[in-house]
Amino acid sequence: MADSTPVLSSQSIKDFFRDLLQRAMENQRARVQPFTELYLVNLLHEYLLSEMLYVQADDGSWQQRPLALLLKEALEENGPARVQMLRRLGDTSLFVSGFFPDSLARRSSLVDVDYYIAMGGRAYDAVAAIAGERDLWGELSSRFRLLVDLLNEVSDRTLASSNTGLVRLYERFMKTGSERLANLLAGHGVLARRSFLQ
Repeated sequence: MADSTPVLSSQSIKDFFRDLLQRAMENQRARVQPFTELYLVNLLHEYLLSEMLYVQADDGSWQQRPLALLLKEALEENGPARVQMLRRLGDTSLFVSGFFPDSLARRSSLVDVDYYIAMGGRAYDAVAAIAGERDLWGELSSRFRLLVDLLNEVSDRTLASSNTGLVRLYERFMKTGSERLANLLAGHGVLARRSFLQ
């Protein structure tokens, strides 16, 4: 009789992200409140679904919603709907700036990772003010850049699980000279040195 147990369960994916996040916090000597850690793990799990990050346009293509549009929609709402839209703005900003900073750097527009960080931090601050709950939302807002750095490391560790990902990490190292990336690459047997010709 064949085993019908799924290879990956929702819980195993959350455990995977929790482990990567805890390793990133240990590596960066960062501490967050337990409910913030849980929030980040759940955010990573939820954003595995493409509809959390993209919307289907009228022509059938999938597109990322601009942050300014998410903010406009949030400001047009009241009460719980406004909180939900501001939270989505914060979540999207955190996930994109934490997991895909390279894609923001490649875009030929004025929107960069700092824009995402500013929008996300302000969105979470607004949620804290409306909801009156400073613990979680206040930490997400005030420590947004640290959380982005933690998610950058989670993203890097995820990439390091494949040869193609290691090549991308090496290319990123060549651009940034990041010691963290050099150590991660070294852990996978890749000697990372920047050329003296650069």
